[in-house]
Amino acid sequence: MLPVVMYHHINSDDLPLSNTDTMMEEHLKLIAHRYTTVFPGEQLGAKAICLTFDDAYYDFYHYVYPLLKKYHLKALLAVPSAYILEDTQLQAPQRLSLKHHEIYEKENYREFAPFCTYRELREMVQSGHVAIASHSTNHLNLSEEGVDLKGEIFGSKAVLEENLGYRVESFVLPYGKYNDAVVALAREHYPYVFRIGNALNPSWNGIGGLIYRIKGDGLQTPDELFKPLKQLGFWCKTMIKMAKAKG
Repeated sequence: MLPVVMYHHINSDDLPLSNTDTMMEEHLKLIAHRYTTVFPGEQLGAKAICLTFDDAYYDFYHYVYPLLKKYHLKALLAVPSAYILEDTQLQAPQRLSLKHHEIYEKENYREFAPFCTYRELREMVQSGHVAIASHSTNHLNLSEEGVDLKGEIFGSKAVLEENLGYRVESFVLPYGKYNDAVVALAREHYPYVFRIGNALNPSWNGIGGLIYRIKGDGLQTPDELFKPLKQLGFWCKTMIKMAKAKG
């Protein structure tokens, strides 16, 4: 079974969606010791694990990317294309200064550059440690009425590929919200579609065509996700989801 872990922030004020930089380093060090990190579509061994980070906040480039290089790890970064600037001259303290709820307000993404830039994304892709997924264009709840699904799902792919010179094959559903139309369109354009769900995956096909992810934010200990009782819970949910998908 393939565990896929979902993270958001590092050192954010929004604690349910964040880990400290110290916790993240200890967690990634443990993963490097026990597992082999893989990108979507790569061969799965007995100790394979996929790490995913949502939203492409600058704190990923500032804190996580150096750790991926240090511990020889790979991660999938989900990018909402509307908020990505080509480059910025702002320094780290300014880019890390916003509270979580301020990041999407008004033109803050331009004024403070709280997301990774295309220059940074290209650097990370070229390093071999980071793969890019689309996280839609505007990071909307795609199941709501009136959303331009083609623009959010396919438009983001086109923009990212044009700016990165890189084939984007993964889509991460914003907020974990979707309906049949969203899934159908996403699967039409991406081989790998990710959701939330705290279950494991028998293969890159996921369960019912969606790849489930385990919540890795708010860790209390570096090994929290890998403790026997926690793993048992993931396994039980996986079996239930697989049975429902077959039925």
